[in-house]
Amino acid sequence: MKRQQKVNLAELARQAMIDRGLEPDFNAEIQREVKALREPAHTADSSVRDLRKLPWCSIDNDDSRDLDQLTWAEPAENGSVRVLVAVADVDILVRKGSAIDQRAAHNTTSVYTAARIFPMLPEELSTDMTSLNENEERFAMVAELTVREDGQTSEGEVYFARVSNHAKLAYNRVASWLDGEEEMPEKVARVKGLAETIQLQDKAADKMRARRHENGALDLETIEPRAVMRDGEVVELRREKRNNARLLIEDFMISANGVTARFLERRGFSSIRRVVRSPERWDRIERIAEELGERLPPEPDARALEEFLVRRRKADPMRFPDLSLSVVKAMGAGEYVLERAGEDSAGHFGLAVRDYAHSTAPNRRYPDLITQRLVKAAIAGTRSPYTDDELSTLATHCTSQEDAANKVERQIRKSAAACLLTNRIGEHFEGVVTGASAKGTWARVFDPPVEGRIVRGAEKLDLGDRVRVKLLSVDVERGYIDFARAHR
Repeated sequence: MKRQQKVNLAELARQAMIDRGLEPDFNAEIQREVKALREPAHTADSSVRDLRKLPWCSIDNDDSRDLDQLTWAEPAENGSVRVLVAVADVDILVRKGSAIDQRAAHNTTSVYTAARIFPMLPEELSTDMTSLNENEERFAMVAELTVREDGQTSEGEVYFARVSNHAKLAYNRVASWLDGEEEMPEKVARVKGLAETIQLQDKAADKMRARRHENGALDLETIEPRAVMRDGEVVELRREKRNNARLLIEDFMISANGVTARFLERRGFSSIRRVVRSPERWDRIERIAEELGERLPPEPDARALEEFLVRRRKADPMRFPDLSLSVVKAMGAGEYVLERAGEDSAGHFGLAVRDYAHSTAPNRRYPDLITQRLVKAAIAGTRSPYTDDELSTLATHCTSQEDAANKVERQIRKSAAACLLTNRIGEHFEGVVTGASAKGTWARVFDPPVEGRIVRGAEKLDLGDRVRVKLLSVDVERGYIDFARAHR
């Protein structure tokens, strides 16, 4: 058997960044600014609250080093829950207009590939001085809200505080404990009150999620395999499954983003919102439903679509991720837009929320850093640091660069997949069509979970169609995987 094709994926990723107009490295001026910082920031601002004693924790991926959020909750009146989400204060060190800021404003996002991570901010900041690291005191923007028994949330408030991460936790381990499959993590047991607050957070998240689904939030589950590398070679594509801990953090971040958007609106500040408009191809979603024996309304209806998805998850859980992917493709991509003070928001169709401003990942996303600066100005009672024209231009730029970053990540995922398939030319696979347009037709096969182009026999195929394909060729450097449609 042929040995796997030797390719330097890290170099491929770096070149892909350059090809997409993204900067993979940090220049000398940025390095000088980083060295001048030396240590995490301090402030004498008396309005900053001291919340270091609360049993905060972070819950993230096992290997995450850029920690943006901490969470905490306590019981409130009438069965309600008081929830706090602390977000790293990045602006305190990354000043607007600095060389570090200009580089972040160019890329606008961290780019994550199997072989190399390209952080938006230098690692000395994102994984240290502006990261909410375990057992370290940091400054943070705190979004506070109350969750009622019925899952309804309060308008909420935003302020700044000193915090301390008492336990760096991982999604899978926390989920196994919450589900009763494993014992309490040792780090949780060591911190007084931490177990109780995490369990309370889990219950509050369940209530918020149920409320959003009642309002039409879509329960989607797409497959995003992660390449596992050993000695420079791809040995596996591992699926990252959703679990209670991931859902908990997702729901808390959605709520915190809503609190922040409403806070800026109340203060009369324009902001950058994250929106997903009504599906671009609702007609295709209708046809997908019809092919499965279901019927959807002729006009976009989030609640009807969510009810359909719930039924399909129960009826065919194994194929549900592929159905989700087809729906996501038909819905179209999210975007950043300017929302002027007093204007109505387009909202987020998939999340069934009206107010949504990215604010919870300022180490990784530039729109969140912009939002943080707006919040600081609103709290201080000063003018916005950005004009509406600047926010509009930044929103368009962030959308464009996010698209470029996604293409880099997809390209390297395909290169990693091509590495894995090098020795399987001529084999047949079952899959689903994930893209169909004048530019070409693509399919994702079920095992291993990879996507490629159908270069022969793609006529009349459309999003969501089941298909059997034969692997014709791979091109690791270009990230190409070519299939031919095969007869059953």
